[in-house]
Formats: sequence, structure tokens, C-alpha cells
Amino acid sequence: MKKELSRIAKDTNLFLKKYLKKQKKSDLMSAMRYGLFPGGKKIRSKILIDIGSLFSINYKSLIVLGAAVECIHAYSLIHDDLPCMDDDKIRRGKPSTHIKYGESTAVLAGNSLLTMAFEILTSSDLKLTKKIKINLIKKLSECSGHLGIAGGQYLDLSYEKKKISKNKIIEMEKKKTGKLFSFCCAAPAIIKKKKIREIKSLEIIGSQIGLLFQVADDLIDFKGNSKLAGKKTGKDHKKGKATLISLFGYSDTIKYCDKVIENINKNLSKYGSNTKKIRDTLDFMLNRNK
Repeated sequence: MKKELSRIAKDTNLFLKKYLKKQKKSDLMSAMRYGLFPGGKKIRSKILIDIGSLFSINYKSLIVLGAAVECIHAYSLIHDDLPCMDDDKIRRGKPSTHIKYGESTAVLAGNSLLTMAFEILTSSDLKLTKKIKINLIKKLSECSGHLGIAGGQYLDLSYEKKKISKNKIIEMEKKKTGKLFSFCCAAPAIIKKKKIREIKSLEIIGSQIGLLFQVADDLIDFKGNSKLAGKKTGKDHKKGKATLISLFGYSDTIKYCDKVIENINKNLSKYGSNTKKIRDTLDFMLNRNK
């Protein structure tokens, strides 16, 4: 599992480095690189490739798609770390982008990575028809904006130090984290021109995977090791973040994760034994910092 993740991370970073090399130089490039590399474990790209393998999608095309997703993810982390947001000073084991380069540069670097994701999807590196590219851009836009990552971060901030219901917490976490995973699951079906019903079904699976990832992240924050996590832990409780842990407690949240995994596996059952790789990835997500 770790070997495969390492290969995907290496191939994704190699593509991004080559892509950035082809771009015209700018004063923001240094901060963009800093926020993008070396990057995390590339679990979103791994899910994309796992689902892509169910549809026999070309590996190189999936790496290009994954690179666009990682740009979106990096942008969201740079912005989330800002003092006006979550005010995190450490990210991926090093000073956050705004600590290294200043707040205004971090905002602009994040914005540039966001827009670069869509440049990648329109590039000749992605060997797909224009119509499919447009559909992918539309879906990724929806997952990144007010209906997705941005909207989820807004809810996350507005829920601080308030008593929030289970359904609202789940809605927030599905937007904040789940939407990008939804794209990763839906994209292969979009490429293969599958029916809307199947695309929607995969989006739901992706949303559940994203929820699982976010809850696992909350569990790491609650009890995890800062060095292993690559960021300061114990922040959620101090800030009064609305999480399932704050609602259920640690043990019952783990039980909830088991139910989410059971639901994901049930929804994936129609794809048969080919889903072993996805199931292994889900297991890794839950145990990644143990």
C-alpha cells in the first residue's frame, strides 16, 4: 500500500514539477511550489486511480487529473492555515505558507494554484475530448467553490464554539472534504461517458470516503502525534470545533467510522472483487498515523 502511494506521489509530483517548469516565471512561483511540494500522501489521487482502474482508465491520464486535484487541495490548505481562518502555523511538518511568505503572498499563491488546476485540465497533457474536459472542469468547479470546499470551510468556521447537530456536522464535513473525493470518484465515470445515475452514485461514494477521511483526521487531531501528523494536534478542542468527536466522544466516533466503511463497501459491491484496492486505501486512511 505504502509503495503504491509512494509511486503515485512521485509520478504526480514529477508531472507538476514539469508543468510548473513550462510556465512563465513569476514572483509567486516560489510560494506556489512551497505550498504544493513535497505534498501529502496523495490519498485523493490514490482514490482516483483506484476508481479509474474499475473503468480501465489510462494511468497517465489519471496522474494528470490527480495533479489538478492536488493543486486544489494545496490551495485549500494554504487558505485554511491563514490567521483569519484556522490560524495554523505548521503544515506537513514545516511552517505554513503564510508564515514563510506572508499572508498576502499566501492568499495569492493559493489563488494561483486553484486556477492552475483548471489550466491543467485544459492542457494537451490530458488526452481527452473537449466535451469531456468541459464536464470535468464543471464538476471540479462545483466541488471547489461555495457548494464544496469553500462552503464547507465557511460552515466549519461559523460552527465554532456552538452546539451543532449531527446532520449539520456531517453536511459540513462532506462539503469541506467530501466534495473533492466526490470528484475523484466521479471523474473516471465522466471520462467513460457513463449515465448520470452511475456518476451520481460514485459521487455519493466519494462523499462518504471524504467524510471518513475527515473524521479520521479529527481522530488524529484528538489523540494523534503532532510529528506523525505533520501539524499541531489538539487544536479542534481548543477552538471549539464542531466535530463528531465533540458530539459522540472518541469511542463512538470510531464505531461511526466502521458504519461509514460498511456503507461504502455496500455501495461498491456491484463492482465485485476489483474494489480490493479501494478497500485497502480506506483501511489505510483510518490507520495512517498509527
